[in-house]
Amino acid sequence: MSTPSTPPDGSPAAWSGRFSEPVSEIVKRYTASISFDYRLAEFDIQGSLAHAAMLHHVGVLSKDDLAAIQRGMAELRTEIRAGQFNWSLDKEDVHLNIEAALTAKIGDAGKRLHTGRSRNDQVATDIRLYLRDAIDRILAGLNACQTSLVDLAEQHADTVMPGFTHLQVAQPVTFGHHLMAYVEMLVRDAERMADCRRRVNRLPLGAAALAGTSFPIDRAFVARELGFDGICENSLDAVSDRDFAIEFTAAASILMMHLSRLSEELILWMSPRFGFIDLADRFCTGSSIMPQKKNPDVPELVRGKTGRVNGHLVALLTLMKGQPLAYNKDNQEDKEPIFDTVDTLTDTLAIYADMLTGITVKPDAMRAAVMQGFATATDLADYLVKKGVPFRDAHEVVARAVRTADSSGRDLADLALAELQAFSPMITDDVYHVLTLEGSLAARDHLGGTAPAQVRAAIARARKRL
Repeated sequence: MSTPSTPPDGSPAAWSGRFSEPVSEIVKRYTASISFDYRLAEFDIQGSLAHAAMLHHVGVLSKDDLAAIQRGMAELRTEIRAGQFNWSLDKEDVHLNIEAALTAKIGDAGKRLHTGRSRNDQVATDIRLYLRDAIDRILAGLNACQTSLVDLAEQHADTVMPGFTHLQVAQPVTFGHHLMAYVEMLVRDAERMADCRRRVNRLPLGAAALAGTSFPIDRAFVARELGFDGICENSLDAVSDRDFAIEFTAAASILMMHLSRLSEELILWMSPRFGFIDLADRFCTGSSIMPQKKNPDVPELVRGKTGRVNGHLVALLTLMKGQPLAYNKDNQEDKEPIFDTVDTLTDTLAIYADMLTGITVKPDAMRAAVMQGFATATDLADYLVKKGVPFRDAHEVVARAVRTADSSGRDLADLALAELQAFSPMITDDVYHVLTLEGSLAARDHLGGTAPAQVRAAIARARKRL
């Protein structure tokens, strides 16, 4: 006579009645997810309580059973938060661990909790609840990071620095303007996260294994209990969809890419070749052999962890690409990439918000760098165009002037008026205002421009959003 699969603790597995031999130990370890999905415990309890309340609401669960479930879950939540819950590999996952512990506490009422649902729609609900909470924390982190950027930008709305293209000095900008570019990026990141949250915040519970349930459930009741904005309307899609997780990791990858770009600039700016900034010591480390070293480890790790998050996006896309409907065991592999992405993003934003407050700016080094690359050449071309010279002709005039200045080791502003007039008779002594760094900045006084007045206006708009 065949016997069911029975773990060492003596209780049969939740699905064991169909099987004639126990799962091997290596398969047990290979298929179990409790080592990582225990992080869903709070959300599993939250979802189960809403499900139980709904079962009572529709008359499937008695008042006494509901009260017992609520009492038992409260005790389990306390144990889990205190780190006193005994997670069992034999119970496979967070759902069966909690259900078994609940049943041990309250008896048959615990066995009735799973009426009208499956682990398929249960886990889909848990992961959405978890991710919704994580996105809210990430949005708060984005807000803090933007605030630090705006604060630093306001301090340096007038600080001139070289703007680069191809990492070559291009035109003067202010350091505040440069930082506000990253604020704009993070604004878009926040918009993407908030938009993603709308699609995360839909209830799959009620889809059961894949086809729905024969019990008279009220999915709208559960959605209201859990604060979902909508309901997944197709049972097959509800249990098998992981678009929301892919979308989240895509948004996370873009956000990390933005922080990686800023990290690269901080690393360059801190190097002696630039010398634009210094990072606070608490964000740097030294060398075990070179005592003079101060290494920007945090920005370097942000660059590195960006590849990690990008990898999670590719992993989830690859995970889903070959799956037929509906739920498949493959989907157990969705959680670790999501968890690690959330952890990486949350920590990166928190450390960046703090690190930005510890930046020391070196305006003299920035100004000296602007002077090395004929940064006001475009201003001279614009000056000539405003005097009636066609732009292409003005471009050629300035290029020849730059060649002369470069060969003599001077800046355009150092050329005598007679030298400049040799290139174009349209040049008069008012040109020197155009060739100053402050004149160049002030000339770009329009929405989105680098004029200090516009930088301050952008900062005011950002503060209003924040």
